[in-house]
Amino acid sequence: MNLKPLLLRLPPLCQRNLMSLLMAVWPSLPESSLLPVLQIAHQDPSPDPDLWLRALGELLRKDLGVGASTEGASPLSARCQRQLQGLCRQLGQGGRKLRWPHAPDPKKEEEKDKDSQWPGKRRKGPEEESASPDGERAPKRFRCLEKEEEKEAGHQEARPEHESLESLADGGGASPIKKQPAMGAEPSEAAPSLEDAKGLPESLELPKAIQDQVPRMQQLLRTFGEGLEGLEGAPPVELQLLHECSPSQVDLLCAQLQLPQLSDAGLLQLCTWLLALSPDLSLSNATVLTRSLFLGRILSLTSSASRLLTTALTAFCTKYTYAVCRALLGPVLQAPRTGPAQTELLCCLMKDKALEPDMQVLMLGQILELPWKEESFLVLQSLLERQVEMPPEKFNVLMEKLYKEGPAATMSMAYAKLMLTVMTKYQANITEIQRLGLAAAIEFNTTFLRKSLQAALRHLAL
Repeated sequence: MNLKPLLLRLPPLCQRNLMSLLMAVWPSLPESSLLPVLQIAHQDPSPDPDLWLRALGELLRKDLGVGASTEGASPLSARCQRQLQGLCRQLGQGGRKLRWPHAPDPKKEEEKDKDSQWPGKRRKGPEEESASPDGERAPKRFRCLEKEEEKEAGHQEARPEHESLESLADGGGASPIKKQPAMGAEPSEAAPSLEDAKGLPESLELPKAIQDQVPRMQQLLRTFGEGLEGLEGAPPVELQLLHECSPSQVDLLCAQLQLPQLSDAGLLQLCTWLLALSPDLSLSNATVLTRSLFLGRILSLTSSASRLLTTALTAFCTKYTYAVCRALLGPVLQAPRTGPAQTELLCCLMKDKALEPDMQVLMLGQILELPWKEESFLVLQSLLERQVEMPPEKFNVLMEKLYKEGPAATMSMAYAKLMLTVMTKYQANITEIQRLGLAAAIEFNTTFLRKSLQAALRHLAL
């Protein structure tokens, strides 16, 4: 009875998936365990072995750099190479003839360099440069045909160690003319970055299906902007198009809809619709919407936020807490014009009972990453009064920041209240070393709460 290795007993698709997985994680696996698998895949005794599996094995063998040198060898089987070469020759007989690469002409190179130096003269694109004199465009060249020609001519040139199967199939060969723009440029060179796109309005536009719905969405916002009718209704189908937008397109849509100018009633209506969308918004799109809907509105407050604004913000934060942390909590606490109105709203947000424990920890982590000031003490105290269930490492960061702020906050009532909250609400978490650090920080405090802090510290010692 012949025993067959377990690898070869798997279905062909499973074998290929397993080999692809090994190619992805091979740096973390011992080489002694990978070599037997490669040997089994290469020595398949079946009359019709899986050529795809064998090709994957050859690529993995190249990555490992073991066995005989395979530099310049193709992972394709001999039969597959012959079929591909025959296909290339058949394509060469069609209307778009495949031509062999020619060496660059020095005179043409000099003419191109001179042309590129004249101001105002447009440099020819790759399609124009590759055109033949009779107007026919020069087609792509296949690397497999280039290899065949090199073998016939007896030339031995250094080739890249890895040659992708996509290049063989697409015919994406490198042009022999230096300084000529490649037909398939890298995205980082051919496409503008997101920052460049923002600076070029013509390069960023909404999909036509969404642009056509902008007037309808503007009408809806105007209709419900002054009242609360329809709050319980289903969201308009136009809002489902948000799932098809990139973050930059959502930013553009917010500007066209003038969302920062919405009334508080319209804001609550829109947030109700957004929270009812299914599936949920992506994190990036939710962050853009948070910035557009709330940031400017909150920073411009000169008095306490309205009930409608508070309700909209707390509801949106309950579902998209991470987006609110990134686009709102940090920027507001770091803004130079943050005052009592903004602080009061953030404290209300921290006290919201709908905020889940893991979201409380997320909020805490965001505040700990920021430089602290008077408003930070008040917001952090409001959060810590909820007795946040934080991991020990995060509590250690909190205590270290409290020590460091002591000398600079000698007259801060908000800092003293924060210290008192920590010592009363989290006394079971405070270690002896941390208690000594608190004692040193209390010595700098000159507020009337100093005696209360010292009393709380003595209670910790007990």
